[in-house]
Amino acid sequence: MKKFDIPVQYKSSIISLIKEKRKIEDPRKKDYTPTQLDFGPVKFNIARHFGFCYGVENAIEIAYKTLEDNPGKKIYLLSEMIHNPIANQDLVEHGIRFIADTQGNSLINWNEITSDDIVIIPAFGTTINNERILKEKGIDTVKFNTTCPFVEKVWNRAEALGIQGYTIIIHGKHKHEETRATFSHSNKSAASVIVRNIDEAGILQSIILGETGTTEFYKIFDGKYSEGFDVEKDLSRVGIVNQTTMLASETQEIADLFRETMIEKFGEETLKYHFADTRDTLCYATNDNQQATYGLLEQNADIAIIVGGYKSSNTSHIVELLEQKFPSYFISDETKLISENKIEHFDLTLRQEKITENYLPQKDKVKIILTSGASCPDAIVDKVLQRLLTFFPDSKSLNSVYRSIDKSFAE
Repeated sequence: MKKFDIPVQYKSSIISLIKEKRKIEDPRKKDYTPTQLDFGPVKFNIARHFGFCYGVENAIEIAYKTLEDNPGKKIYLLSEMIHNPIANQDLVEHGIRFIADTQGNSLINWNEITSDDIVIIPAFGTTINNERILKEKGIDTVKFNTTCPFVEKVWNRAEALGIQGYTIIIHGKHKHEETRATFSHSNKSAASVIVRNIDEAGILQSIILGETGTTEFYKIFDGKYSEGFDVEKDLSRVGIVNQTTMLASETQEIADLFRETMIEKFGEETLKYHFADTRDTLCYATNDNQQATYGLLEQNADIAIIVGGYKSSNTSHIVELLEQKFPSYFISDETKLISENKIEHFDLTLRQEKITENYLPQKDKVKIILTSGASCPDAIVDKVLQRLLTFFPDSKSLNSVYRSIDKSFAE
């Protein structure tokens, strides 16, 4: 896989060594067990896969190269580059301005932007309408397009299904930049509707089976279906795609639900006509990270620390998985580890930060799970690990622990 040139502040001195060691030992990614670092009074289980993915590194490389190659130019991003506040803030400090926020609300009027300016399309991709505006202004939509190839793969799948006459059911968060982009592209060739989770999929199932009236569809899925959507016609043939960062298991559950729904309504002999048996469109990095999280769930641990941006969908799903078994703390960086007795973390239910006291158990050996989302720099995970170690003054040194698992680690 291509190696990217990303700024030094994103690189890691600790985590990178661990990742490289695992890559050498397991090049085909068959082993999802975590790496264990035993420092004596504290032991870490570090996920097999986490951190920057191909799409994120590609986007960051293009953004910083654009800054370097175009001094004096006005450079914009359609929205946040990735869902990580530290990365986005660094781009702002280098002079990049965001045209819209993550919800699509305008921050800069399009009238301010001219053909002399540069507009970077983020890794999430963008809508056809935004592409049209850029082209009308004479702005290059290819050279500075950082759309992740796995997102484009979903768009291509949706287009192919639409051409075959299927309605596209998108598993995603309808306000998320990627889902808005996918919805926009799927509309080119197909009727489309967005379902957030298995519960919304169940509502759609009851509408297909006639258990819920068609008028309810337009109320419940307001803002989530394409213009001119005809419930009677458009829900007779369906195919499933997803926002690439959703839970793979839930996407499969939703696909299975609609498969069974079509069998119940139309019979198994005509299933292929009514249901497109698509492969999952989850990106490789999200799949790797989620499989690595299942590997963490097989361990015994006292707490889990998950690092990443609070708007990050893939990170949120990692938290949801881990909190099923462990007291889990979702933090943006090491500053949230206020002390050994106090942590400030994001509560997914409340959608806000809160402070928890006595989060580290009082015992001779504390076991901590450590991982992050695909938009979190490894350097931040480094700092979190080192900050946690300061709460255990009798810990072994980093070098001695590294040497104990691999003699090739340098002093």
